[in-house]
Amino acid sequence: MVAVIKTGSSIRRIFLYNENKVMRGVAECLAAINYPMDAQEMTAAMRLNRLLQQTALNSKVTRNSVHISLNFDPSDKDLSPERLVEIAKVYMAGIGFAAQPFLIYQHHDAAHPHIHLLSTEVRSDGSRIDMHNIGRHQSEKIRQFIELNFHLIKAEDSKLKTTHRPKSIDVTKVHYGTSQTKASIQNVLEAVLDTYNFSSLFQLNAILRQYHILADRGSENSRSYRHQGLSFRLLDDQGIPVGVPIKASSFYNNPTLVNLKRRFKRNEASRKQLKIKSIHAISQVMQGNIRSLAGLNSKLLQQGIQLLIRQNTNGDIYGLTYIDHKNRCVFNGSELGKSYSAKAILAKFMLHTEQPLRFKQLPHRNEKLVQPTLRPSEVNAFDRNYQLLLGSVTDMLNDLWYSSLPNEYLPNPWRAPKKKRKKSLRQ
Repeated sequence: MVAVIKTGSSIRRIFLYNENKVMRGVAECLAAINYPMDAQEMTAAMRLNRLLQQTALNSKVTRNSVHISLNFDPSDKDLSPERLVEIAKVYMAGIGFAAQPFLIYQHHDAAHPHIHLLSTEVRSDGSRIDMHNIGRHQSEKIRQFIELNFHLIKAEDSKLKTTHRPKSIDVTKVHYGTSQTKASIQNVLEAVLDTYNFSSLFQLNAILRQYHILADRGSENSRSYRHQGLSFRLLDDQGIPVGVPIKASSFYNNPTLVNLKRRFKRNEASRKQLKIKSIHAISQVMQGNIRSLAGLNSKLLQQGIQLLIRQNTNGDIYGLTYIDHKNRCVFNGSELGKSYSAKAILAKFMLHTEQPLRFKQLPHRNEKLVQPTLRPSEVNAFDRNYQLLLGSVTDMLNDLWYSSLPNEYLPNPWRAPKKKRKKSLRQ
């Protein structure tokens, strides 16, 4: 059995997430514990109000909702509704929620049996249940007790060690028109937001794009952008947005831009250690005989690292992003160090290319043709002569280009001062 504990700031949103699945016929509410009536005798509003009323006893508790999923191995037997309710009661008592009101939902939309438990951190006297390290301490002990006494497959021996985590990128891509848009996006957000470490919307989108999803703020002149709005939408195979965008606030885990920025800040605390791990893995790969970006990407993928090449509309490479799926983190090349930036990587591969360097197009009039520079330790005799020849050609092109320009196209600092006209005195 695998237990996953999540806390949030909106009980209503988590409640609607489960109830919407009940309405779609892929889930059912098994029981309402510490309620005045059975779950089947109450309406959805009555079940929700019981939780809201107790939560209102302490307005200082901002993250007041508790959402727990208990996941069982597909080979576990005798998981009838009655037995699942019994397991849920024992588990909640083990983590200190025996006296709390909580709802038990069984979902049928996954390959393995699992239940969801919804409760509040606020006790009936208004005090708050401490959730710090509850997963490591109370949850682990009661999980092992349940596995032993209910004869369940142990988590250490179960396939759920990997299946409760996000699946590989290729398996979980969402395709427009083949599944419900909101439900598909919700499933991906659940898998990504709580497992990957990222520090910007750009880095989050680097992950989401692998699932054919985009977190979109809109154009800079749009009302949504000005008011910190955010929507999620699907992408086609070419990365072009399709379908109707869905507001972030409509998803149960509330991935709005304001909440994501808080998450960016929280993620900073653990990025230093993850950065060291990613640098070590990438440096090990780069020590091999690699001659191109494609070869680098192929070797990195074998280590669970995906290389994203950032290009402008002209096809020029201006940046690299590394998605470390093994350590669940995302870094831009410049964050890892100069050696992992696009400039350094391209300079490294320039030594091995068999094709002569080509200038893509004439620069803007205010720009000079730039001669590629390399460290002396990396240049052999042939390459050094090649660089000298290239420098001479570059200087000659610069002289021809700029000497042919008329004076009115020169930048102001280079222009000769204009002579002031003397004003004629009228008689």
